[in-house]
Amino acid sequence: MSSSVDTPSRAYTCGPRVCGPRIKARILGESVTAQFARFVIVGASSNALYAGLFVALATLGSFTANLIGIAASTVLANELHRRHTFHAAQRVGWFQTQWEAGGLALVGLALGTAALAAVHLLFPGASSLVQIVAVVAVSAATGALRFLALRGWVF
Repeated sequence: MSSSVDTPSRAYTCGPRVCGPRIKARILGESVTAQFARFVIVGASSNALYAGLFVALATLGSFTANLIGIAASTVLANELHRRHTFHAAQRVGWFQTQWEAGGLALVGLALGTAALAAVHLLFPGASSLVQIVAVVAVSAATGALRFLALRGWVF
């Protein structure tokens, strides 16, 4: 017996058994979009580590906290990019990754430090949150160029 209610065709049905594997395949794939999505996830994770370290080490001074936070979060991000973002663990070693991608991170360190200096100059006594926002904003702005350099040169 047929129903008078139209049911959507299976082609447009998207349940966990249908869309889950498709989404997983897209996220884990090698397309530029998939790699960029993973790059953003790793970047957000490493920025969270940076922020936590910056706040925890703020008593050492913002420049010291910035240096330690960037160093630790960069080493983590480089390794995550090697293993997960670009699936390059078999092609590129840990040391080479840290050396080359770390060199790119030095540009980020210089820009982040300049942003901190600007915050201190323009807003003396700014809170840690304002300082974090400035450094993370610079990091996000340079992120796209870093992605292209990592994708085309390092990995």
